[in-house]
Amino acid sequence: MVASGLARWSLAAADPGISPNEDGLPGLPVIRSIVGALLTWGLVACVAGLVVSVIVWALAHQQGNYQYASGGKSGVVVSAGGALLIGAANAIVGFFAGLGSGV
Repeated sequence: MVASGLARWSLAAADPGISPNEDGLPGLPVIRSIVGALLTWGLVACVAGLVVSVIVWALAHQQGNYQYASGGKSGVVVSAGGALLIGAANAIVGFFAGLGSGV
């Protein structure tokens, strides 16, 4: 009984032989172009957020308003983190896709 259940499980876990292809659906170059544009917009937003946050941090610190200075610091960290994640998006997805294909 246990052996037959184990044999059925090993058959179900076999590789179905499906892999990503670039010819399956039309419009893939357009989607890539759109996603690339979104990456660019995201990086521009991170730069703008970083500039505004640094200005707020500097002015608030100079005027002794430490609550706004703390908010400016947080904005700098969030903008830098966002830029890091946007810049590394391809590598992150590639890493986890490779990790998933090895399972």
